[in-house]
Amino acid sequence: MARAELDKQPTDVRRMFDTVARRYDLTNDVLSLGQDRRWRRDVIEAVDAGWGDLVLDLAAGTGTSSQPFADRGASVVPCDFSLGMLRVGKQARPHLPFTAGDGTRLPFADDTFDAVTISFGLRNIVDPLAGLRELLRVTKPGGRLVVCEFSHPTFGPFRTVYLEYLMRALPTIARAVSSAPEAYVYLAESIRAWPDQRGLADLVAEAGWQRPEWRDLSGGIVALHRATA
Repeated sequence: MARAELDKQPTDVRRMFDTVARRYDLTNDVLSLGQDRRWRRDVIEAVDAGWGDLVLDLAAGTGTSSQPFADRGASVVPCDFSLGMLRVGKQARPHLPFTAGDGTRLPFADDTFDAVTISFGLRNIVDPLAGLRELLRVTKPGGRLVVCEFSHPTFGPFRTVYLEYLMRALPTIARAVSSAPEAYVYLAESIRAWPDQRGLADLVAEAGWQRPEWRDLSGGIVALHRATA
């Protein structure tokens, strides 16, 4: 598998997610010390989708992030490029319209969605800028973008500890709970190589989104970016 700081090969990344699909949700819960649940709640509040809204949940994986939108009365389309993830998700949530799709070539018409969101998946798109532009294409004018992604802790000493955890402890813990622990070496590297909060906001603006802003979660381990079409 290509290392994160080198070229991302879509086939390799897709295969990686296929292999971790079976225990993906459990592994994320363990590795984040349960904070992923809070982060999902923050995404739901930021998207603020109501009854009748049509929401695209890109990089939805098994649909764990999608179900809360349906619970609120919105129509949600979970979309992912990993067929392994989609199969696991469809078994668990057969009522959701899981859709296979590449983040740089989405299988949807222009101006389709009231809101689009992607959590912990933008950094795995081979061309994140193209992915953001594609999300803009399928969003109605005035629609909302919410990106939840790993970022850079704002407190220097904690940032050092966090990076050590990513590169040393995370793959070790993953060996105990994941169906493919070697994949988490890639994930740790991809997090380290990702832009900081301002860098991602600039990328969102470059893609054509309006008024990008962000809010740090968990001291900057994660940042929630929002913008308008």
